Amino acid sequence: MTAMTIATIAATPAIVVFDLGGVLFDWNPDYLFRKLIADETERKWFLAHVCNGAWNIQQDGGRSLAEATASLSALHPQHAPLIAAFYARWTEMLGGTLAPGVAIFNALEAGGVPLYALTNWSAETFPYARSNAPYQPILERFKDILVSGEEKLIKPDPRIYQRMLERIRAHHPDAQPEHLIFIDDVERNVLAARALGWRAIHHADPAATAAQLRDWGLPT
Repeated sequence: MTAMTIATIAATPAIVVFDLGGVLFDWNPDYLFRKLIADETERKWFLAHVCNGAWNIQQDGGRSLAEATASLSALHPQHAPLIAAFYARWTEMLGGTLAPGVAIFNALEAGGVPLYALTNWSAETFPYARSNAPYQPILERFKDILVSGEEKLIKPDPRIYQRMLERIRAHHPDAQPEHLIFIDDVERNVLAARALGWRAIHHADPAATAAQLRDWGLPT
């Protein structure tokens, strides 16, 4: 990237939109299921073929936890107690905050950058984060948070990004897609944002994320 390109980008107003899980918050079903399925091979099979990501993300899109549990238990009755535990003990999958991501968040906030959140998260489980440490103190500092389960849309659906932009415009009426910088640990979500004209970072390495933000003239 040339110096001229960096200067041009840095002059563009910046509004940063964070994903939460995998960027600021640590969430991993393995934290719970290590307690429930001692054998690693069996545990990996269960999380890949029964309570897997494709099933879980439907709750992020608005399906109720009760319906999700009942329908999956009907398909796998032999695993019904483990399936029930997924949401009954969901908070045991949370591992606190991710220090490198929070350091980026803190630096941006200290530099006066407007901060928003766009997360794939169930509407039924997100209230726990809203009201419990260590998540609540961070969530309270965002100007707005769009939760997929509340909108019944999930990333990478383009409509959820458009809805985020509309929400941002409630605070910044002149905001345009090129003003938005999106940070997400899932590459397909990043690619969807870029397709809509957002600047976006695949958060695979916090140091690389911070470096990219600096290249765009932001404090990290």
